[in-house]
Amino acid sequence: MVEGKAKIQRDDETLILEEDQSLYIPLKAVHRLENPGTTPLRLIEVQTGANLSEDDIVRLDDDYRREL
Repeated sequence: MVEGKAKIQRDDETLILEEDQSLYIPLKAVHRLENPGTTPLRLIEVQTGANLSEDDIVRLDDDYRREL
């Protein structure tokens, strides 16, 4: 986390991350990110592994009505 506060759901747990904190999301973990505050949320996402693309995303739910 660079700035702000993030509410993260990772599988069955809910976590709050603040500035200078990080979180590992394992392969195939169901996860969701939310900005619960009014401060803009800035974060750095780092992907690792053999496939570094977004073509493997499976949307289970989407409040923004993007294609599922």
